[in-house]
Amino acid sequence: MYELKFPQAQALFIAWEARHPGEALGASAEAASILFQEFDRQGILTSDFFLDDDRLLGGAKGTPDPQLRAAFTAAVRKAQGLAQARLKSNPVDVDALFALTVATGMLADYTGILERRQLESLRLMRQADTEAKNLLKVDPNAVDAYLALGVANYIIGCLPGYKRFIIGMGGFHGDRVAGMQQVSVAAASGHYLRPFAKLMLALAAMREKKWDLARKQLTELVAEFPENPKFPHELRKINTLSASVDLHP
Repeated sequence: MYELKFPQAQALFIAWEARHPGEALGASAEAASILFQEFDRQGILTSDFFLDDDRLLGGAKGTPDPQLRAAFTAAVRKAQGLAQARLKSNPVDVDALFALTVATGMLADYTGILERRQLESLRLMRQADTEAKNLLKVDPNAVDAYLALGVANYIIGCLPGYKRFIIGMGGFHGDRVAGMQQVSVAAASGHYLRPFAKLMLALAAMREKKWDLARKQLTELVAEFPENPKFPHELRKINTLSASVDLHP
């Protein structure tokens, strides 16, 4: 998936689901591969998107692929249904809590970025935040959960002050610094989501002009996933952008 081989990734996840029919993790991973495919198609996980406030905070300009939308929705619903069924019999099932956190977080991303339904996306972000905290209470070592916490914190923290004030009255709060710190935890010690956390941390660091931090994350991603052409492209972009800032302080 991190090398953009989406059909192969989806086939592996579907095969895993067939061998583990009661597990929610496979369906959440399948949904992730579909979301990554749509994000790649629309250039979401790039500095061109992330450094553009109108796009980052307002959503993508393109239209979601209807087939990918249907497959993503089905996989998310399956993950949520399986996770909730497991949690009814065991409320502290770590795998189910993790799968639910990931599924809700991805749904928030899809709703806000691809469908541009910002209020619903914020509601889902808050739900994912609650689920991530529940997971960490049960298993403090499930540090992948910090990605959901950090992304929500950072994105909301990037909103203009008047918008943060308005949504703050509804219980939505954000903090860019805290968000980056939380994503850093997942980037350093996460398991399934560590590469994604590294990419998100690099893009956030580019927004904050923390070039060394961004360069470190992308250098490690290039080494780990040499067949992904997007990572070296973003690494070169850091050098271009940082040089431009040095020339025009």
